[in-house]
Amino acid sequence: MKKLTIFLFIFLLSNTYLLAQKSASKYPPKELHAVYTDSAITVDGVLNEKAWQNAELAKDFYMNYPSDSSMAKSKTEIKITFDKKFLYIAAICYDEIKDKNFVVTSLRRDFDGGNNDNVAFYIDPFGDKLNGFLFAVTPYGVQREGLISNGDNLDQSWDNKWYSEAKVYTNYWVAEVAIPFSTLRFKEHSQEWRMNFGRIDRKRNEMSSWVHVPINYRLSSLAFSGAIHFDQPLHKPKTNISLIPYAIVEGTKDQLPENANPYAHGSTINNLETQRVELAPRVIPANHKANVGLDAKIAVTPSLNLDITLNPDFSTVEADVQVTNLSRFELFFPERRQFFVENSDLFGSFGFSRIRPFFSRRIGIGRDRNSGIIVQNPIYYGARLSGRLNKDWRMGLMNMQTAGTDNGNVPSQNYTVAALQRQVFSRSNIAGLFINRQRFDSEAGNDAYTRLVGLEYNLQSADNKWVGKVFYHRAFKPNDLHDNHAHAGYVGYRGRKIWSFVNYEYVGRNYRINDIGFVPRTNLWRFEPMVGVNFYTPQSKIVNRHGPFFYQNIYWSLDGQMQDWNTSVQYSVDFLNTAYLEVGFNRDFTFLFNGFDPTNTGGKELPSNTSYVNHRGYIWFMSSRIPKLGYAVSTSYGEYFNGYRTNFYGELSYRFQPYGSININIDYNNLSFPAPYTSRDFALVGTRADVSFSRKLFFTGFLQYNQQSDNVNLNARLQWRFKPVSDVFLVYMENYFPENFAAKNRSLVLKVTYWLNI
Repeated sequence: MKKLTIFLFIFLLSNTYLLAQKSASKYPPKELHAVYTDSAITVDGVLNEKAWQNAELAKDFYMNYPSDSSMAKSKTEIKITFDKKFLYIAAICYDEIKDKNFVVTSLRRDFDGGNNDNVAFYIDPFGDKLNGFLFAVTPYGVQREGLISNGDNLDQSWDNKWYSEAKVYTNYWVAEVAIPFSTLRFKEHSQEWRMNFGRIDRKRNEMSSWVHVPINYRLSSLAFSGAIHFDQPLHKPKTNISLIPYAIVEGTKDQLPENANPYAHGSTINNLETQRVELAPRVIPANHKANVGLDAKIAVTPSLNLDITLNPDFSTVEADVQVTNLSRFELFFPERRQFFVENSDLFGSFGFSRIRPFFSRRIGIGRDRNSGIIVQNPIYYGARLSGRLNKDWRMGLMNMQTAGTDNGNVPSQNYTVAALQRQVFSRSNIAGLFINRQRFDSEAGNDAYTRLVGLEYNLQSADNKWVGKVFYHRAFKPNDLHDNHAHAGYVGYRGRKIWSFVNYEYVGRNYRINDIGFVPRTNLWRFEPMVGVNFYTPQSKIVNRHGPFFYQNIYWSLDGQMQDWNTSVQYSVDFLNTAYLEVGFNRDFTFLFNGFDPTNTGGKELPSNTSYVNHRGYIWFMSSRIPKLGYAVSTSYGEYFNGYRTNFYGELSYRFQPYGSININIDYNNLSFPAPYTSRDFALVGTRADVSFSRKLFFTGFLQYNQQSDNVNLNARLQWRFKPVSDVFLVYMENYFPENFAAKNRSLVLKVTYWLNI
């Protein structure tokens, strides 16, 4: 397998130069000149300042959807100017359809770009066509920002300070934006950036961009961008330090039965059920506490940023959505904590989705040595230096120190992560990674540390069609186990009509790094080919695209034992009104190398060293996203181990724009097995309300019932953004037993954050 990695590395490297020479687009290049202004600009959606009258115009947008072979029908014009502190962008979005309202889901910040009328600005300050920023505004002035990495991956969790206003006129609407240079990362004295501008007009159901983006790529694809020329060099702001202190008051109350597991899930459900019946509940007096902390952002250079957090608090981060867990392996939930987001691709993009050498959600949690339960433990501090050294080099260095729990059952840990990335050719890079998790107490033993070193090569062709990766990672522990490495690689082609990927993975028996990463299974090698075909129908008035997709996934153990395989065939249809239909058939093989209860509820296990071949069919339909009332339904039926599984999913949503939406969904599973194995019905029901009273005051609430974990969860969050990136949060959370709504635990949090520029 190592030879395969070396071969794939040589193959990708030898072909990168040829792929890099291809033009990113057959369309003529575009450029725009930005003129410096020394006169004041008021961000109000009224373009009456002299700087706007003198600004050059970016126009003649190309259509991206529903067809990419013509100019946009919805006319859009862009202007850019700048001064010492701000980059100013103005968008004039013409609106000829007066018998329809704008499609806007709410006034809440960080809206879903695909479901809202909006204009977006894609900024690539270093011109590497891989990393950049997104800023977007709706006709109602709602903001959205995010970080772009790996060419077109958008992370919307990033939050920073910028200003905008929108104003609707008779036949058009205007978005006016001021982005502080202190918010962006760029090379000092630079005079050329790359940008693209995109517009989604759901009234007309059209997507368009200034630089042509083919229909099979996202508008955020930085491979398609134009040159922006500044008529004066850009300078580093004199001071670029931001302090974000917080203060929090929290009250919690636990009302669980004595000895009950407050984190009960999966196989512990039956134990919790017994305890609830036999034991009287204990009432613990409410626990109140107050706390303070601080985040700081320090611009070491215009392109290199130092982030510091002291005594961070993440209690106002939105809770994970519950799921029905029928897997034999750990489930993955994405990082939501703000400190870990900016430049997170430097650390988090190493490896593959199922071989992640670094997973930041491991920081601040630990396994209780007595109960075996995963619990949270505080973080004392964190520091991260990340960004660019120059156009070709990016670096990231992070250190975090966690505290032990009060009972001593979870020890204190230190985490150090270092990443270095060198761009090669036009859009490819070579990257190295080092991770160290360290305990310093005398009882650490073989858990004293986990260390990992890794090297990767990432391919991105100039025309965005070819992608690939090859990597080698090696882990180190005090007992120095053999076969403690992983290597893998893939190459993919993303053409307009045909797209395909082929992937292989090797994970050693002792590549056990789930204290720093996410690797749900070891002792395997995997082969994963897939191919799809797109048939575009520009003449149709109903269908936009349709086509088949074939997928194969095979796992072997390292001693040659077949573990799992899956063959999937599906056919999908994209409708012109944004509705979507998918029909598929799966054939699966599963070998149980350990005993397993398919319901994950502690029932009788299927014996180890048994195998199963199952067949399943499914259908999925999602209605158009343009009307206020929308829905999605899916159903599947087929064999499941030695029984059968029936699944139904339904979702209904209504948008009372522009103030928000309400959503109701149900996920139902019927698992039927022959005696003596346990048959179960699982219902997962949720409702969510997202209400924006204004562009500064938001409410989000959701109620979830999970039959598998025997839990009802209520989470309500009120957010008041009284200044840019300065907030007051009021968050209430409670868990109940579903049959009588007796409380398990509850908490109420009041948190204030304030962004202060020095």
